[in-house]
Formats: sequence, structure tokens, C-alpha cells
Amino acid sequence: MYFTIWKYDGIYGKIKKFYEEKCRKRQKARGKMIFRCKNCGGNVVYSPERKKMFCPFCESEDSEEREDGVIETSGEENGTAEGTVQAAGAGQPVSRMAAAEGAAQKKVTKVCPNCGGEIPMTVNTSATQCPYCDNYVIVDDQISGAYTPHMLIPFHMGKEVCKKLIRDKFEKCIFAPTDFLSEVRMNGIYGEYVPFWFYDYNTNCTFHGEGTKVRSWTTGNTQYTETSYYDIVRDMDIDFVKIPVDASVGMPDDVMDLMEPFDYKELQEFKPEYLSGFHSERYNMTSDLVESRAKAKMQEDAQKMLHDSYSGYSSVRKMGENINVTDSSVSYGLLPVWKYDYSYKGKEYPFYVNGQTGKLVGTAPISKAKVWAYAGTLGVTLAAILCMVNAIASLV
Repeated sequence: MYFTIWKYDGIYGKIKKFYEEKCRKRQKARGKMIFRCKNCGGNVVYSPERKKMFCPFCESEDSEEREDGVIETSGEENGTAEGTVQAAGAGQPVSRMAAAEGAAQKKVTKVCPNCGGEIPMTVNTSATQCPYCDNYVIVDDQISGAYTPHMLIPFHMGKEVCKKLIRDKFEKCIFAPTDFLSEVRMNGIYGEYVPFWFYDYNTNCTFHGEGTKVRSWTTGNTQYTETSYYDIVRDMDIDFVKIPVDASVGMPDDVMDLMEPFDYKELQEFKPEYLSGFHSERYNMTSDLVESRAKAKMQEDAQKMLHDSYSGYSSVRKMGENINVTDSSVSYGLLPVWKYDYSYKGKEYPFYVNGQTGKLVGTAPISKAKVWAYAGTLGVTLAAILCMVNAIASLV
């Protein structure tokens, strides 16, 4: 009897340990968020057209109920990509950038809390869509704590409007592949909130130089030239507000710069509801890592303002210039971008649309087959015209 009790206690202890370990792992993996319709149970998404939450199943508005739970995680997950970047060594921006790029590419698989399907994503994904049940899942861990966005601009245009913008732009490209603007291809367009850092700078800008103004006139047969010299001194306080720099390794910096401008008067306080219906990622480059881009923009604009302040001189010799930052701050937010990934002949052709203004960036692919077909048709047409001209000439 004693032996039986001892054996039972051993199994009980193992079972207890197993469930404690499982609960600990599940607690560590907490972070799922889905917005369900309280009327029909469907997945409620944010509608840019309605500017409110919308259920596409029963067509009710503002019927969302937040459902929190657990996402089971598999694969190599590193929730501290930022720590990896910093560990690469202060004072080595190239090494830190390489570390950021490597960390951003790490893949994980999370189990959809709605259907149980496996959702592939990166360690920085904060919102995505299940490829099996099409529900939009928000990863709460990636929008909380240090990763909580301070603000965002919601999408102002929906998917259909975005598709129309692309078609209107490229429908006259006769050499584009046949399926480039097909409905099947363009259904793959998706909206993504891109992480941005916003830098504020208070600056004192000074300039010292020598300017000249030249005046010429003629009296009789004599031409006179008068050159006046001026001491130019400028002392200006210039404040820069919300200079944007994208914080995503995956988004090309030049494209994100071309996406500007955004209307920052429409910035809203961040709410997770805005992410439902879209993809999103947290920042994967820290603010100090990309601040050089913000400072370059600030200095370029400051120099232009200084230059504009002493325009009107015939010539200016710069003797001194200084742009001094007296105060600065940084905030974190998300900006809306629609993306269309088109693949042709083994090459990727990405297209980006500003989700607020509709500004489009991208280059249409060229179908060599269409070019040759057009050239052949043109050649045959010209040959036929020449034959007709020769026939008419012979009759005359």
C-alpha cells in the first residue's frame, strides 16, 4: 500500500510539474488579441471608408469586443531585437545596423487562436492575418511596454480605392505584363502600418558672411559699376517638429522618404483597434541608430532657411555658420502604407501607396514579349504601307 501511494505521488508530481511548465510557457507567450463582433462572432476590422470598426459578416458598426488570450509559439523567437542591436557595440553604427537587419529577419510561427493554424511571421510582427481563417491577429506583446506606439495616422483609403489608383496610374503602360493589373494579382494588396520615429529639435542657427550688391549704369560714353559691401549677420531660433524616419529594416529608406508628406494634423492617439484589418510591425531599429537621417534633414532645412534669409545679394561669402541643437525629443508612431508585391520573371516589383494621401511609388515591369510583338506589328504595318505606296506609284 505504501508503495502504491508513493508511485501515485510520483506520477502526480510529474503531472503537476508538466502543467506548471506548460502554464509558464503559455504565460510567457501571452499576447493574442482579436476583435470579435458581439452580434455574430465574426472578425471586426477597422474600415477606412467608415472611419470606424466594421464587421464584414453582419455589416454592423462599432460592434467589436476585444478578446485576449494566448498564442502558442514555436520556432526561434527573440523578443529583444533591440538588445541584440545594442549589444553589437556602441560607436559602431555599421555593425549595429547589420545586427538590426539580422535580428529583423528571424522567423517564428504562432498558432492562430481562432482556427489553430500556424501563422508565419517575424519576431517584429505586431499584426497579421491568419492564412487559413483570414482572421486578423494582433500580437499584444509587440504593442505594449517599450513598443507601445505613442500615435498613428489611420488608413484613410481602403483596398479598392488603392487598386483603382494603381490601375489609373499604369493602365496606359502598353508594355506591362498582361496580368500586372489583373484582379487576381491585385487582390494581394495589403495595408501595413510602418514604424516611424518622430524627432523634435529646438535649434539656434547663426550665420555670418559678407554680401555684395552690384549696380551698373552708363553716363554718356562711360559705364560705371558700384559694388557695395554688407556685413550679414543672422541669429535665428528654428523649431522642427516631427521629422519622420522609418524604423523598419524591411522598408527601403528612399521609398519611405518618397512617401512623404503625411498630414500630421491627423495623428491619433494609438489604439489597437486601428490595427485590425491590417499588417503591422514594431520598430526594429532604435531611435539613436537612425537619428543621423533626422539630423541630416534638419540641417538641410535649417541651411535653406538661413540661405533664404539673406537672398537678394549679388554674391555672398560665408564666414561662419552654426546650427546648434538646444533641445530635442523623440516619439514613436505608425504610418499607413498600402503595398502591392508583383513578381515577374524572377524579379520583384514592389509598389507603395501612401495610405493617407494616395501618393504612389513604383515602376511598372516591361514585358519583352509585348515589346517584340509591338515592334513586329509596327514593322508589318509599315511594310504594308510601303507596298501600297509602290503599287500606287506603278499605276501612275
